Amino acid sequence: MKLTESQWRARLSAEEFKVCREKGTERPFTGQLLDNKAIGDYVCTGCGQKLFDSSQKFDSGCGWPSFSSQSSESNVAYHPDNSLGMQRIEILCRHCDTHLGHVFDDGPAPTGKRYCVNSVALKFIAQ
Repeated sequence: MKLTESQWRARLSAEEFKVCREKGTERPFTGQLLDNKAIGDYVCTGCGQKLFDSSQKFDSGCGWPSFSSQSSESNVAYHPDNSLGMQRIEILCRHCDTHLGHVFDDGPAPTGKRYCVNSVALKFIAQ
């Protein structure tokens, strides 16, 4: 999904644009989906593609929604991120390049992964 900057600005709130298109980060412990425990799917704010489901969500204590794996559709792309003097792996929506957050190797078994995602980069669809 390719949109111009002005189309993205019209589609997203100011906070969503800052995080999703400019690779910003929402403040920890402020996201609406952090404490969500309902059953359902987490989809991309930008394009609506399924990224995670509630069975993969866990409380990591980091301040952002965390998931142990992506959905079976493999809709998450990975890119090296060496900004801020750190070496991390950025995660993006494979369909529209929405910045989601980062993935770390300190999650629970069996994957050992922690997908640390900004709430504003996600929409929740309850089942």
